[in-house]
Amino acid sequence: MLPAMPLIFTLILFAIGVFLLVKGADWLVDGASALAKRLRVSDLAVGLTVVAFGTSTPELIVNIVASARGNADIAIGNIVGSNIANILLILGITAIIAPVAVQRSTTLKEIPFSLLAGIVLFILANDAMIDGYQLSELGRGDGLIFISLFLIFLYYTFGIRRTEHEEENESTKTVMSLWQATAFVVFGLVALVIGGHFCVESAQDIALAFGVSEALIGLTIVAVGTSLPEFMTSLVAAMKNKPDIAVGNIVGSNIFNIFWILGVSALIKPLPFRPELNIDLLMVVFASVLLFFIVHNGKLHRRLFLWWKQERDYMIRKWEGGVLLACYIAYIAVIAWRG
Repeated sequence: MLPAMPLIFTLILFAIGVFLLVKGADWLVDGASALAKRLRVSDLAVGLTVVAFGTSTPELIVNIVASARGNADIAIGNIVGSNIANILLILGITAIIAPVAVQRSTTLKEIPFSLLAGIVLFILANDAMIDGYQLSELGRGDGLIFISLFLIFLYYTFGIRRTEHEEENESTKTVMSLWQATAFVVFGLVALVIGGHFCVESAQDIALAFGVSEALIGLTIVAVGTSLPEFMTSLVAAMKNKPDIAVGNIVGSNIFNIFWILGVSALIKPLPFRPELNIDLLMVVFASVLLFFIVHNGKLHRRLFLWWKQERDYMIRKWEGGVLLACYIAYIAVIAWRG
């Protein structure tokens, strides 16, 4: 057990972190939505870039430090665990609280691109299994491949234009100035980074006191902790009827995590990969496939059972959010048993 005073201090630090996450998410969603209108781009484009990049900052910081220190298990486990948590835990809870509508382009392009990221990671991380090398690692060459694919993703994203519906709404709404929107985004990102740091540090101190492994910490405590900004941002966005930001944040963050953050991490220092983590890599792929089918299931569900209702074709409903959350609970149980 931890001494009383350090435990109290850790809990206070955790509470401060949660408060900053809540306020930061609120500022970020408001600022990003206003910024999208001012810059004449879609909420989805902003969610896939500005918001996704901002909420992925904790993962980036953790991975740069872990890579520099040679803690490959934390660096890889953080990204893999965060991507799994983003889809199964965060989108699951968000959909349970408020069903999430999804754009057609997201189902046909962004989600498959996220799936591609998971598949590429699995292939590049398994040098020993695929090419017969003695050791598997994510080397600097792999890092360059990740960053190249990331640039392709950015090129596509900046080509997304706003819809006619958004153009019509823009003339009827008064939004904050460009400087105000930028300030909200910046302060929101700062609050999210600081809040995420406080939450991760306090949770990690408690976990380390019980002597669990670095890989388990990376896949659970650190991964969930660094995903708290995505969680709060997506939850607030869904509750404010900004589903494109909610979904774009999650899908964009998953792509950022693998192609950008792991790319940068591998360039700093090659990351040795243990085959035991293949189960977790396959879980990343499974989560993306499951999300793809759940989103398309909404269209089928409406046409078969709710054909008389005016409802979006692509949605994540409450019960489907429950399926995602149940899969995450089962996954956590497996890796806890695995140790």
